[in-house]
Amino acid sequence: MGLEMRVLLVLAMAICLPSAAYAAEGTATFYTPPYVPSSCNGYQNDGVMIAAASDAIWGNRAACGRRYRVTCIGATNQGVPKPCKGTSVVVKIVDYCPPGCAGTIDLSQEAFAIIANPDAGKIKISYTQV
Repeated sequence: MGLEMRVLLVLAMAICLPSAAYAAEGTATFYTPPYVPSSCNGYQNDGVMIAAASDAIWGNRAACGRRYRVTCIGATNQGVPKPCKGTSVVVKIVDYCPPGCAGTIDLSQEAFAIIANPDAGKIKISYTQV
């Protein structure tokens, strides 16, 4: 393989890999039922693997229907010191968490409980759109 081809290959990898592996970081809280009506779907029942988006990802309703893989990465120094369960959850954005929202993503109580101890109330997360 020629030097030019190797340089192109390395550049292609440098451009593509970071975007594929990038995970944003933020915080998550949770909310409790009833989960309807929601800002995105009104009275449609979207199940319990759902979340509300803060302004950080809301995008004037553009986030509606997007799915995110959310992973607990640590405590926020509030509540439980080691809240993470070592798991991830995929949630669908169905609602809006208005200004003053305590987290980047406000998970359903059920989704939060899969990745962290609910007694923590608020956790540090990594999240990627799937």
